[in-house]
Amino acid sequence: MKRKFLLLATATAALMSAAGSEVHIPFEKYKLPNGMRVVLSRDTSVPVIAVYVIYDVGARAEEKGRTGFAHLFEHMMFQGSANVPKGEHFKYVESNGGSMNGSTHPDYTDYFETMPSNKLGLALWLESDRMRSLAITADNLKNQQEAVKQERRLSFDNQPYATAIVDKWPMLSFSNFQSSHSLIGSFEDLNAASVDDVAKFFKTYYAPNNAVLVISGDFQAADAKKLVQQYFGDIASQPQPKRPDMTEPERAAGRTETVTDPHAQVPAVIVGWPAPKRHSADWYALNMLDAVLTAGQSSRLQLDLIKGKQSVLQFESNLGWPFASAQDFKDPGIYGAFLVYKPNFTPQQIVEQYQAEIDRIVKDGVDAKELDRVKTVLRFGKANSLQSAIERAKTLGIYELLDGNPAVFDQDFAEALKVTSAQVQAAAKKYLTAARRDVLVIQPAPPAPAGGAK
Repeated sequence: MKRKFLLLATATAALMSAAGSEVHIPFEKYKLPNGMRVVLSRDTSVPVIAVYVIYDVGARAEEKGRTGFAHLFEHMMFQGSANVPKGEHFKYVESNGGSMNGSTHPDYTDYFETMPSNKLGLALWLESDRMRSLAITADNLKNQQEAVKQERRLSFDNQPYATAIVDKWPMLSFSNFQSSHSLIGSFEDLNAASVDDVAKFFKTYYAPNNAVLVISGDFQAADAKKLVQQYFGDIASQPQPKRPDMTEPERAAGRTETVTDPHAQVPAVIVGWPAPKRHSADWYALNMLDAVLTAGQSSRLQLDLIKGKQSVLQFESNLGWPFASAQDFKDPGIYGAFLVYKPNFTPQQIVEQYQAEIDRIVKDGVDAKELDRVKTVLRFGKANSLQSAIERAKTLGIYELLDGNPAVFDQDFAEALKVTSAQVQAAAKKYLTAARRDVLVIQPAPPAPAGGAK
């Protein structure tokens, strides 16, 4: 136990700058001749490595009539490749003491393995084999079409609030199709997908020049570079994909809608606003405002709405909610909040109580003591999470993909800690007004009449 504590302390110290207030992830970056970007971040405190591959394609890259392709492809990537039979990817990783997964986001799709450090070559081989030779067959496509539909039924359509969040909220908060359609996609589009469609999608987006590979953890840089070249160096690049126009039209006022949810036992509201530009001063300020409202047991929503007024049962919010965090979405984004509340309150009361917390910041600002507490919570939370090899890899990969430079993470963290009470106050006043907000009310569906049709 004592040794484990010392290792964690060493890892945390390595991430903290000499100034003591910033968090820094050391890395080395280079590019292969085929265009694949490689980021290496060495940390020998634990004999573990993380291999993270992030592709520059998410739900917002999908075309009309092809929704759900990004998520479908996340499933297809586990269906085998030239040298890895179907189902064997999991066995290779798990039988060697590792873990793995993949996920689909609005702006990217990612895959990773966390393994003992002496299995770096295996992890790289597995990722390279499916990048070069994914098994795209009619049987695999049909199998995964049904798997995605079943996942939707179980994880979204039959879960409280999920359909409203995944399908209804994007349509309310965005106007451009690229951002407003469902992250999961429609059954109609999934059913219409052909093998040729999927092969074209793979060739277009799953090319080395549209990907970033990150290796984080306990490795020797020279050995890692040799393995990367061996497994990825000869994969052919493809023409760079055309990027969709995600421009949002200006809106003079927010919108409010109400939906019913047969699976919800208690009501909820989603409240959101168009977010400022990524890495702008207001973006940093709103991220800090969100922490003031929600970070920790001493946050304002926890003290005032859950414990004080006892109106809200649970909440979550951030820049990018519900599909992203502040660090991992491209412009345009939103600042969204989800509040589940007690049925003896009306949705208007909950929205007004939440807006009142924001308006109090607009009126009075945030005192220095509270702001310092929030910054301490954020600093500790980030330093703690980055002790994980996979969290370091994800952070570096996301910033390389979205910003072209992993060091922007250091900039973001430093700028966030410089935010003043006046900046938080000004950003709240500018962006989080009642006139600009979108509201989606989620009401439990009334019970079916006794003796009615099933």
